[in-house]
Amino acid sequence: MKINSEQEMIELGNTIDLKSNVIELIGDVGAGKTTFVRGLAKSLGVEENITSPSFTISKSYAGKSKNLIHYDFYRLDDPGIMAEDLEENIKDPNNIVVIEWSDTVKNLLPENHMIVNIKYNDDDTREVEIS
Repeated sequence: MKINSEQEMIELGNTIDLKSNVIELIGDVGAGKTTFVRGLAKSLGVEENITSPSFTISKSYAGKSKNLIHYDFYRLDDPGIMAEDLEENIKDPNNIVVIEWSDTVKNLLPENHMIVNIKYNDDDTREVEIS
């Protein structure tokens, strides 16, 4: 699907049909991954400002329906102790877990996880594929 604006990306996150409690976000830097997570947070009743966990590796937000745990493994060649943290959060049914740059933790993701692939286009639009 084509996304024409930041607001449309937020709305996509806000209205996505969650088929799994784990979402893998795929896209280059600046593709709109964190913007998507802002919409998802809104749907969960998270009232905090959502920012990228690029430098902190993970951020947790309390929602009204479920908690949102947002990981970014961009800077890690080896997840180390964060792998245990990720596994614990995936197993908790009260969490929605979102993972960016998941290459180092692919083996920890459940088979039925959702994948949101975001491709940035030259005309400032995005192509989003959800599977």
